[in-house]
Amino acid sequence: MKMTFRWYGEGNDAVSLEYIKQIPGMSGIMGLLDQYAAGEVWPEDVIRDYVAHVNAKGLECEVIESVNVHEDIKLGLPSRDKYIENYKTTIRNLAKYGIKVVIYNFMPVFDWLKTDLGKALADGSSTLYYNEEDIKGMTPQDIVRATAEKSGGYTLPGWEADRLSELDKTLELYKDVDEDKLLENYQYFLEQVVPVCEEAGVRLAVHPDDPAWPVFGIPRITHTVEQFDKVLDLVDSPANALCLCTGSLGSNPDNDVPAAIRHFGERGRIAALHVRNVKYLGEREFYEAAHLTSAGSLDMYEIMKAVYDTCPDTYIRPDHGRMIWGEKGRAGYGLYDRALGATYLNGLWEAIVKNAEQ
Repeated sequence: MKMTFRWYGEGNDAVSLEYIKQIPGMSGIMGLLDQYAAGEVWPEDVIRDYVAHVNAKGLECEVIESVNVHEDIKLGLPSRDKYIENYKTTIRNLAKYGIKVVIYNFMPVFDWLKTDLGKALADGSSTLYYNEEDIKGMTPQDIVRATAEKSGGYTLPGWEADRLSELDKTLELYKDVDEDKLLENYQYFLEQVVPVCEEAGVRLAVHPDDPAWPVFGIPRITHTVEQFDKVLDLVDSPANALCLCTGSLGSNPDNDVPAAIRHFGERGRIAALHVRNVKYLGEREFYEAAHLTSAGSLDMYEIMKAVYDTCPDTYIRPDHGRMIWGEKGRAGYGLYDRALGATYLNGLWEAIVKNAEQ
């Protein structure tokens, strides 16, 4: 297991690489270049300089996140081939500089969705929160405006202003796309891209829908074990893999997260994990809790034990964190609570390893 930390890049992240390096047990980062819109090629020289900068700080950069899939690919429009070719080029460029896993998602329109980016908790911290009842009184356009207003001026992957400026047009196009059609379009994408990943030595890792159910009537096809089995079977290759996010999949209590890890780990199809805890408050209502098992509704020991038993060589990062101790920054991505989460997960891992060795 390699413990990593998400990092947005120099000048675009309140957390420095120097601070990340100081977190015990931290091997490297899961990086991203969010200055490039979905469908754009990530230039080779920019990737080279980014990786070299991370390495110079004593950290690895073997996982890249948010190489976003253009909406035209998900919709199956004639223009998709151009964007798929760009995606292939980006994969090849990343592979040249030691990237082994590329994390993406296939969520239509909204890459992730919360109804409050700064929900105040009883202990004085704040966190990401979702309540389906709030959604019922809002339009997709309302959600876009509210998310932008609460972003604190930071960029948010999947919420790019230029893409969402065409929201009405995009939503209209999705009226002709159901789950079967979306899966068909997904297969077309994977059949083109996975062979390139195999050649380049890169694993393509899909992130679950967040939250784990459809929103605004838009189809979603990556939020249950059964759906992920279908996705993996579309192109049966180790390069067609998962980034299993415990908080996204676990937002629906019907999903048994440790069992899901064991299922896909035994298939050899987990390339990375985002590990976080969630606290259920009611029907489709939850907030992102501290990583400690007792702080939320997920059993973090059983999650880490499932990883140890079935996919121990994977990459992990503490996913999201509350804002604590007066810290200000990008919602979910402060330093303090994620560092606590990494330390807690490393502690669980050490205990599991030592127990297994007895």
